[in-house]
Amino acid sequence: MTPKGGPAARKRPAGEDTASFASSRYTPPVPGGSHPPSPTWVPVLMFSLFGLGMLTLILNYVSLLPGAVSNWYLLAGLGFILGGIVAATQYR
Repeated sequence: MTPKGGPAARKRPAGEDTASFASSRYTPPVPGGSHPPSPTWVPVLMFSLFGLGMLTLILNYVSLLPGAVSNWYLLAGLGFILGGIVAATQYR
């Protein structure tokens, strides 16, 4: 039977500080820099897709693209912007 108060407490050695005594299962976080920085082409691709998407939407709006105003141009512009968002998620 365990005495009142739970399991017997571990005796702390004289030189041990209280932070390490609190829990012996603590794992310190991995230092930053475990992932290398993104290659240069990632932000270039991201901003290029954003710009191309916005340009497509604006040119479709003012009817400067070949053919009439089309929902396909709208879809293409939004697709370029979505591609820029996907590229932005890969940037570190």
